[in-house]
Amino acid sequence: MGIHEGSVRPPSARSTSPRLVRGGTAVAVIGAIGLLASLWLTPQPAYAIGTVVPLGVADSYSALGGQSVTNTGPTVIDGDVGVSPGTAIDGFDTAVIDGDTHAADAHALQAQADLTIAYDDAAGQAPDASVSGDLGNSTLLAGVYNASSSIGLTGPLTLDAEGDPNAVFIFQIGSELTTASSSSVLLLNGAQACNVFWQIGSSATLGTGSTFVGTIMALTSITVTTGTTVDGRALARNGSVTLDTNVFTSSTCDRTPTEPTTEPTDATTEPTEPPTDATTEPSEPPSETPTVAPTDTPSATATSTDAAPVPVPSGTSSDTGGSNPGTPGNGGNPGLGSDGDLTGGDDRLPETGASSSTPHLLTAAIVTLLAGIMLVMVGLPRSRRRH
Repeated sequence: MGIHEGSVRPPSARSTSPRLVRGGTAVAVIGAIGLLASLWLTPQPAYAIGTVVPLGVADSYSALGGQSVTNTGPTVIDGDVGVSPGTAIDGFDTAVIDGDTHAADAHALQAQADLTIAYDDAAGQAPDASVSGDLGNSTLLAGVYNASSSIGLTGPLTLDAEGDPNAVFIFQIGSELTTASSSSVLLLNGAQACNVFWQIGSSATLGTGSTFVGTIMALTSITVTTGTTVDGRALARNGSVTLDTNVFTSSTCDRTPTEPTTEPTDATTEPTEPPTDATTEPSEPPSETPTVAPTDTPSATATSTDAAPVPVPSGTSSDTGGSNPGTPGNGGNPGLGSDGDLTGGDDRLPETGASSSTPHLLTAAIVTLLAGIMLVMVGLPRSRRRH
């Protein structure tokens, strides 16, 4: 019995086109999903930073204790002094207080309530990097730094705002903060004391003759030893604040951007020459042009956070990194030791956002999507002709 031509198709002929269409559709769907996923995962890279901690009524205080506030010697304070729920404020007969004194009154009570909110706010911000050991002889950029236990400070710690007057530095310290005698916190490139916050899980002790910057919010007590200067606040929630011949100032925030430099300055140092000194009047003869200091020119060219990394004072890797010297970070990020802590160098924060593999994922998704569409386009005409 004969088979009429065209009445029966071989199985392969009948199934190839539908399978091609179904396969192409599946490939196109996979490509579309990959494309959407890659677009979702492609935000612009950014460095995570902290936000200003709201102090509320506690903002006006230079020294605030939960149990007591005591002083020895001719301390100078430009803010308020208060205690709550305790009542003892002793030894200030030899001190100069430009603000008011509040002993267990409504103002001090509200200040303690706002301090609790501020403490929790600082403690709750997502950390950008971990730190441990000694922060001395290191340079840190704006961000939230977390230490699971106690932290020390021997030598200078430089905080670099990279020209951003709104740069915020937050230190979350799990236990105690202890600074050595003559240690210092230095501000660079527009960093401001009003944007530096220290959240201490236990107590803080500032060494003799040291220079400290920022608002200390301690769960227990704060001891400021002889001759120490503080541009900020000493706020203790539950314990006492103990002072001894100190100087407290509370700098106000200036929101004017500054040109990045490489030289740290103390918080009390007056600004250097104004930018107008770096230019000359058109009427001046050309022979006087060289009077412009050559060293002023580079500072005018660094206008973004992509400037060259800030040199870190020597000794950083041995002071902050532990026994492991760490590995170089990517894209200017800090080297990390085996415990994941900063180990020195240019201590930039970990970069968030798109990873280096994201462009490859996007390309693969587009290719897959196009391949699926082509398979469908090839299979559909064949399928229609055979039906």
